[in-house]
Amino acid sequence: MSDTQKTKYDAKSRSAARMAAVQALYELDMVGGNEDTVLQGLIEKRWTVPIEDEDGDVIGEADFLDPDKTFLLALARGTQAKKPQVDKLLEGALGANWTVDRLEVLLRAMLRAGIYELMEHADIPAKVIINEYMDIANAFFVKGEPKMVNGVLDKLAHVLRDGRMD
Repeated sequence: MSDTQKTKYDAKSRSAARMAAVQALYELDMVGGNEDTVLQGLIEKRWTVPIEDEDGDVIGEADFLDPDKTFLLALARGTQAKKPQVDKLLEGALGANWTVDRLEVLLRAMLRAGIYELMEHADIPAKVIINEYMDIANAFFVKGEPKMVNGVLDKLAHVLRDGRMD
């Protein structure tokens, strides 16, 4: 594998880790439970989806890229550990009519993970982080939520990164 191919693979694996971290944070917020158990379940999950024919019979599987497990664990555990600080920043970035508790659970999980990543992963450009979480938002929402993700993370990126977006 060339260096260019490896870089693309690593980026995609990190994207998958972000999606899995949001799933873990969502589950922990919705049903609680043990963080390690939730994360272990995600790590052991086989990243495939059945392919069905017109009759509903399974005819194969579509494979998805495995998430970068180290990055997944760092994001999920870090976000959970720093939730009070993350929520304080999130509350400050929301409009006057919004609170963290009022946010839809999945949207809240995305924003928390994105804010944590902006706080703790200065090696990753803010633009990359914002685009990644907008992609996740676009996968689940069709109304204004992706714009909200963009607005909140962009606002906090300027604060947390002293205006540097690269």
